[in-house]
Amino acid sequence: MKHTKSIEAYAEAKKVIPGGVDSPVRAFGSVGGTPPFIERGEGGYLVDIDGNRYVDFVQSWGPLIFGHCDPTVEAAVIETLRRGLSFGAPTLLETELAKEIVELFPAIDKVRFVNSGTEAVMSAIRLARGFTGRDDIVKFKGCYHGHSDSLLVQAGSGAATFGAPNSPGVPSDFAKHTLLADYNDIESVKRCFEASDNIACIVIEPIAGNMGLIPADEEFLKELRELCDANGALLIFDEVMSGFRASLTGAQGLTEVKPDLVTLGKVIGGGMPVGAFGGRADIMSKLSPEGPVYQAGTLSGNPVAMAAGLAQIRQLKADVAIYEVLQMRAERLVNGLKSAADDNGIPLQVDVRGSMFGFFFNDRPVKNFDDALNSDTDRFAKFHQAMLDRGFYFACSQFETGFISTKTTDVMIDETIRNAREVMGTLK
Repeated sequence: MKHTKSIEAYAEAKKVIPGGVDSPVRAFGSVGGTPPFIERGEGGYLVDIDGNRYVDFVQSWGPLIFGHCDPTVEAAVIETLRRGLSFGAPTLLETELAKEIVELFPAIDKVRFVNSGTEAVMSAIRLARGFTGRDDIVKFKGCYHGHSDSLLVQAGSGAATFGAPNSPGVPSDFAKHTLLADYNDIESVKRCFEASDNIACIVIEPIAGNMGLIPADEEFLKELRELCDANGALLIFDEVMSGFRASLTGAQGLTEVKPDLVTLGKVIGGGMPVGAFGGRADIMSKLSPEGPVYQAGTLSGNPVAMAAGLAQIRQLKADVAIYEVLQMRAERLVNGLKSAADDNGIPLQVDVRGSMFGFFFNDRPVKNFDDALNSDTDRFAKFHQAMLDRGFYFACSQFETGFISTKTTDVMIDETIRNAREVMGTLK
């Protein structure tokens, strides 16, 4: 494939945009090469400005369950934007989408819309702190919850691993209130509670998607629930990625554990910028203007985003069996990749949750971030570049999740596997 126009576009972008991109992973830093500049999407495909066509296993990092340019979502957006892009005032669409979410998620009595997943988690944590009157939070190494100050932390010193900033610009006084634990390791969480009696909440991706696809063990989630109840802390499920992707009710359709607060994003905007957080009525009642915990946003509940989200969610509700089809296709893909790797003597770990899939070039099961870090990222980079050159667009990091859409056909998956088998043969 030729990438002449993308190379030129990337050079031009770097003159006016830091790194040439508006989100770091798009720079292809961990896989090398020049990121294709996309001109348009066509169902299960992307087309770049050089005219190259790719089978798209990213789908805008999750929200496009029905693929690019879904006619139902498109029609809802066009009809709504003709009445105005934004009002900064209440609309009926906000209430309609809120009702759909409350009806589907047992843990959500009320919901507040925001503009991104970062904003959703940041706001949920502020609400948890306001509700409990405590300052500290527990998060897990490898789970990404957005770029707010309290969450951009790395492991510090001490048994409880109090956080230290992992980005310039994050004050130590903020990061010190974040305690880090190991995913799927309850003893590490217990140590956090032993070190602090000021913990407001635990925030977790119940299906981690930002260190690669790593689901939390059911027993681990149950023990988190028990720890929170015993210590008066809240449990926050970050379902920005898994909400409506793992199942119609996200990870909560796959676990018996009920969180106190839930954050959502991506899918509920149908591809438009959106996020949300919701939970028990008594907790949400603390939110302004009902209560003292302040949160606001001029573009929150934007009518175009609400219309797109409604169109997508109502399609999903009308055909719940779609999740079985998506999961079967995701399993078909990763099982094919696994077979291709096995036949070439290459260790590969794979997993699927609904329409989410992941794979690691690793000879051992991956249960947490340390396990993920032992993966062969050089081999992944070579695989990624070779598959991109053949017209297959995978997430550009070993530590990201892939997605299947309804427009990802069995024929496309079989073609992917056939090419992957040839590529694996070059990676020995």
